[in-house]
Amino acid sequence: MQTLDFFAPLVDDPYSFGAIAAANALNDIYAMGADVLFALNIAAFPEDLPAEVVAAILEGGADKVREAGGAIAGGHTIIDVEPKYGLAVTGLVDPTRIQRNSTARPGDVLLLTKPLGTGVIIGAIQALAAEPEVEARTVAQMSALNRTAAEVAREFELHASTDITGFGLAGHAFEVAENSGVEVVLSVASLPAIEGLATCVAGGFGSGGQTRNTEFFGALVRAERALNEVESALLYDPQTCGGLLLALAEAEAETLQTQLREAGVESWRIGSVEDGGGVRLVD
Repeated sequence: MQTLDFFAPLVDDPYSFGAIAAANALNDIYAMGADVLFALNIAAFPEDLPAEVVAAILEGGADKVREAGGAIAGGHTIIDVEPKYGLAVTGLVDPTRIQRNSTARPGDVLLLTKPLGTGVIIGAIQALAAEPEVEARTVAQMSALNRTAAEVAREFELHASTDITGFGLAGHAFEVAENSGVEVVLSVASLPAIEGLATCVAGGFGSGGQTRNTEFFGALVRAERALNEVESALLYDPQTCGGLLLALAEAEAETLQTQLREAGVESWRIGSVEDGGGVRLVD
């Protein structure tokens, strides 16, 4: 399996930027049930960027690849006005155990393995308006690999899997519904938020990605009532290094949550899969 992802800095600290960008790319491998083999650096740096900053970015990425059990096998760098960094990742998976976003079944329970809100909080961080503990918590979450969650989950009969990234929860849930030919029902009251999200929303922070997701997927999501600003952020905010969205039978869901918790991974039951199509929101 191969995947590629890179982006411009989300935070000022170069090591953290490298770690977040690498984790974001590596997590795509885990979403498909694979293990990381190796990765290639993809980078663009201004000519006047200090060498120690470049080294810190690459070190952050390399440490994440080592944490994933892989190796940096090379890469390519160009000159650009704005720094950019990421990885092309190669992974290995048993062809009979590939996890897809197109095989959810009616009766499935939906579990999510990370809270939501990174896009809004990134906006606050970049405006120097985020509380230090909120910034630290969000950077730690964005730097976290989904490796443990994926390894625990693969011992169960998952019916579908994806990670929550740029399309937000609503967008990726819609992909599961559309590709699987089912209805995804999300419980708005059950959606987990990163601590500090509500304060950042109240401060007016958000992103262009959230606006685009709301405009596109909002027309495809059925809701019983109007959403407040925090609920809208939970659904449409683009996530960086978001958690896994796992679909599996009701009978196995509680056991999976227990084993995830024992492995140090929190999870939330946020919805279900039913006959029908599209995404429906309930309280």
